[in-house]
Amino acid sequence: MVHQFLVVSDDVVMARVQMEEHRGSGFDFSGHVRNAELSGRGHVVPRATSTGTTIVGLIYKDGVVLGADTRATEGPIVADKNCEKIHYISDHIRCCGAGTAADTEFVTNLISSNMQLHELHTRKKPRVLAAMTMLKQRLFQYQGHIGAALVLGGYDSTGPQLFTIAPHGSTDKLPYVTMGSGSLAAMSVFESGWRPNMEEKEAVDLVVAAIESGIFNDLGSGSNVDVCIIREKSTEMLRNYRKPNERAQKEQSYKFPRGTTKFTKEEIFNMVVKEDVLDFGAPTATTTSASDAMETDAS
Repeated sequence: MVHQFLVVSDDVVMARVQMEEHRGSGFDFSGHVRNAELSGRGHVVPRATSTGTTIVGLIYKDGVVLGADTRATEGPIVADKNCEKIHYISDHIRCCGAGTAADTEFVTNLISSNMQLHELHTRKKPRVLAAMTMLKQRLFQYQGHIGAALVLGGYDSTGPQLFTIAPHGSTDKLPYVTMGSGSLAAMSVFESGWRPNMEEKEAVDLVVAAIESGIFNDLGSGSNVDVCIIREKSTEMLRNYRKPNERAQKEQSYKFPRGTTKFTKEEIFNMVVKEDVLDFGAPTATTTSASDAMETDAS
């Protein structure tokens, strides 16, 4: 796509020269002139893809708690109401994914395989830092074209670990993190409720509250709450731990009685399908109307 931006007309070149001459006196609109020229030539202007998710993680006294919603969207359409966004890396490491669903699933599966090979090669329990390094190098290699924003958590020989990995490969290491389109709502819950050395029940409740804040305040997040608790010697996956948007029973019937909508003409076609199956041959099907069947019987 780069070569498309190199082919410009003389008018664009003159406009750029004029903009350069007046750069010190105001705003620079040369990029807008270039995009307008390319758009007039029929080129599609690049547009960012909008995705939605709320994923969080926090460190408590005995381990790490990860959380995610379960809504997968295709633009304005909810494609999957119960999508699993907490991906398996190893027995003591899990990774929450936001962004393009296929990218998050495939990149985590790849790193999970690499982590297993690494464990077999070294004969040691792999560290969370190793998974983080593999993920960020993979994402940086593709310069953000893999749309995966990740929250990586686990427990290893150094204790509980929690990282965020952006689609371009940058990372953060914090005691509590949020990512996705509902991250601001979730972060407001963490900022007001998180404290060091929390008990497990308190940590799970805070993660659930953070995910629910994303579900109720972000259109790209919704459905249920998934929680994963990673301890020193065990990992517990709580699928559909909370269902804040479960559909309630309707209070009354919304079916309209027959005849509510008037019509002027009614025509009914009755079709009878007969299928003759032979013992050793292929089945043959014949379709006749009810009127033809009546004429046959009469003859």
